[in-house]
Amino acid sequence: MAKVTIYSTPTCVFCKMAKAFFAANKVEYAEKDVAADLEARKEMVEKSGQLGVPVIDIDGAITVGFDKDRLSELLHL
Repeated sequence: MAKVTIYSTPTCVFCKMAKAFFAANKVEYAEKDVAADLEARKEMVEKSGQLGVPVIDIDGAITVGFDKDRLSELLHL
């Protein structure tokens, strides 16, 4: 199974959409709230070069935003 981490904020609509997509497809993931966790925010920026969320790390492949097709491809769905 892929190692999935989502960097998100509590108010992000696209983050919620990504998490709903993961739930619908039974994908386990770790969540890091970059609004509250400064270390997670720093990690996210280092990985993506972005401050926008969501940033999704699937086995080292970084996706910025909610791109259902890209996530499906990376997760082999």
